[in-house]
Amino acid sequence: MSSIMVQGTSSGAGKTTVAALFCRHLTARGFRVAPFKATNLSLNSFVTARGEEMGVSQAFQAWACGREPEGDMNPILLKPRGNGSCQIVLAGRPYADIGRGGKKAEREVLMGAVAGSLRRLIDKYDVVVIEGSGSPAEINLRAEDLANMATAEMAGAPVVLVGDIERGGVFAGLYGTYSLLEDRHKRLVKAFLINRFRGEESILASGIQRMEELLRAPSLGVLPFADLKFPAEDSLDMGRAQGTGLHGADARKSWLANLDAFYELSQKHIDYASVEKLAFS
Repeated sequence: MSSIMVQGTSSGAGKTTVAALFCRHLTARGFRVAPFKATNLSLNSFVTARGEEMGVSQAFQAWACGREPEGDMNPILLKPRGNGSCQIVLAGRPYADIGRGGKKAEREVLMGAVAGSLRRLIDKYDVVVIEGSGSPAEINLRAEDLANMATAEMAGAPVVLVGDIERGGVFAGLYGTYSLLEDRHKRLVKAFLINRFRGEESILASGIQRMEELLRAPSLGVLPFADLKFPAEDSLDMGRAQGTGLHGADARKSWLANLDAFYELSQKHIDYASVEKLAFS
């Protein structure tokens, strides 16, 4: 196995954390592991030792592997600028503004950057743990989607589909996502799991059994809900934060320059040693 990919039924399903758990587990098993995400849509960025800007989620996953982040782990970072425009950070450097008043993204250039970064990581490491972006079933965006099934095909990676049960409708989400995939992509889905469950797991048994029949893939299990204070990619995850000591206005109602601005305020309220013990033990 040179790669494995984690995709989700929606944004915020828990792909980043599940991928980080795979990174940590495989590293503990003695493999040389690296994370990868083709495109990241986030204002929360990290700058590597070489000055490359990348999404903070892949930096976090790299630390789960016990190694320093590299720009190849996230070759494309999309930073929203508001009013429908977006900055592309390509290979760690500002590349272009797209959207209103900006140029149109050149798919061939972006795909070339993704393919190059992925190949270098696969050549360098035993296993590359790949994270998808949003949902692979956004049929209106399928032709432009670089980060989900296009990446899975490029890597020849088996896909684990993650469903978030916290908001309900997890079985519909899993089956609906699978049903909207093209046939060649359905064959890449090799397993699924349910994330953020609160309650008695046995009540899910009949639903899981039916999902295994419909998806023709086994369940990897059910992950319990945990209030983890990991770095957030966007304001969707900020809405789950509790106990961080941040009070007052709801920042999600306006634009943020960079979510890292909140870390200095919240860090003293987070016991990172306990978080690592909970998530990675």
